Amino acid sequence: MNSALWVSKTGLSAMDKQLNTVANNLANVSTTAFKKDRAVFEDLMYKTVRAPGGLSAQNAELPSGLQLGTGVKVGATQKDFSNGDYNMTDRQLDIAIQGKGFFQVLQPDGTVAYTRDGSFQLNSEGLISTSGGMVLEPGIQIDPNAIEIIVSDDGVVSVRMSGEADPQEVGAINIAGFINPTGLGAAGQNIFTETNASGPPIVGAPGEDSLGTLGQGMLEASNVNSIEELVNMITTQRAYEMNSKVIASADGMMSFAIQQL
Repeated sequence: MNSALWVSKTGLSAMDKQLNTVANNLANVSTTAFKKDRAVFEDLMYKTVRAPGGLSAQNAELPSGLQLGTGVKVGATQKDFSNGDYNMTDRQLDIAIQGKGFFQVLQPDGTVAYTRDGSFQLNSEGLISTSGGMVLEPGIQIDPNAIEIIVSDDGVVSVRMSGEADPQEVGAINIAGFINPTGLGAAGQNIFTETNASGPPIVGAPGEDSLGTLGQGMLEASNVNSIEELVNMITTQRAYEMNSKVIASADGMMSFAIQQL
């Protein structure tokens, strides 16, 4: 059977995964602090008919050899952790990380997860939590009688009570950095989990150890560039069409050969 059929089949499969990646990026163009993905392609193993550097005759060395590729695959999807734009909201519990780092949140099973989404709320106990109900770690409880919540650049959280001029410190927000943030596991709900590839978290106060600072009253937008993704979608579509045409051409060649036999 014509090997071009199988090579083109791998191309179609790879383009399908690429289109899925682009579609997910576009679907999350308005998701707070979303980080876009890109597909990383790898060529498959080669069929070596003549090895480069082999002998074609006595004392005659092949300069290049003959190697036939067997296709392509998507070897990985890679997160781009560049910062998105910052949108001012003037909401006291909207907090953005300006620079590197992740908020730490406590999952229902007691493990710590990480997020860039700083659209926090108060739960029934007055604890700062995500929109999905995961509590900020370490926990910070806000008095229900507080009239103002103040978050400094270095993460110190204070509240101002009615009738009091000076705010009272109630806790501090620590953030976590990673040696290889692209190695974090994406778990949905705008959260990431630690993996062996990411390495352990480096926890510290905002502004220390190369970690970013906090900005109150603002949110980080998705870093998806919709125009760039639309161009990627068109490129993917054309690559899919080209692989389809190769299959049609290989089929035509096989049909011609069969008719001549």
